[in-house]
Amino acid sequence: MSTEIYLIRHTTPLVEKGTCYGQADLDVTESFYDEAALIREHLPATIKSVYASPLQRCSKLAQHLFPSHNISFHDDLKEIHCGEWELRKWDDIPQEIVMPWMNDFVNVRIPGGESYLDLFARTTAIFQRIAEKKESAAIVSHGGVLRSILSHLTNTALLDSFNVFKLQYGCVVKLYLQEDQFAHEVLHNVQSTSEQHKPSYK
Repeated sequence: MSTEIYLIRHTTPLVEKGTCYGQADLDVTESFYDEAALIREHLPATIKSVYASPLQRCSKLAQHLFPSHNISFHDDLKEIHCGEWELRKWDDIPQEIVMPWMNDFVNVRIPGGESYLDLFARTTAIFQRIAEKKESAAIVSHGGVLRSILSHLTNTALLDSFNVFKLQYGCVVKLYLQEDQFAHEVLHNVQSTSEQHKPSYK
C-alpha cells in the first residue's frame, strides 16, 4: 500500500473572533456537520491509521470521520500553548507584553507557553514517527501543527509559513511520496470564517 498521509484541520471553533487560543479546549460550532461532510468527500476508504490532537475540536472530528478506527490521541499534536494569553482578547494584552512575541514569534515564547519553534520541534518529531510506519494515515490537528509539518517537508521558513500555507478550517492536504520525498496536494481549503490570531493594530 502506498504511503499517503492526509492532514486535516479541525472545523470552525466556538470562540469569539479576536480571542487568543491555542490549547484551550474549545468546542465546535453548529456548522460542524456541514463542514465535516465536505471534508469526508476528500478522504479515501483506504486510511488505516488515524492520529489526532486530544482537544475536542479535533477529537470530535476524528471520531466523526473515522468511527470504526482506533484513534491515537497525542498531546504533541495539540496547537501551540498560549500560556498566560489563553482565551484573552488579543487587544487586551498590553502592547509591551505582546510586541516582543509579535516581532519574533518563531523564537520568542509566549509567557507560560511556547514559541513556534517549540511547536515545530514536537510536531515534526511525531510526524516522523507516523511517516516511518509507511502506511495510509490521517492526522486531525490544528493550523499551527499542519503548517509546521508542511514547512518541515518543503523547507519553508517558519516566518513565512502563514503566507505560504493559508490553511482554512476544515482543510484537507494530501501528502504522498514522490522519489522518496513527500509532496503535497491541497484537496479542500475553503474559507468560511475569517480568523484573527494577533492584535487588531498589527
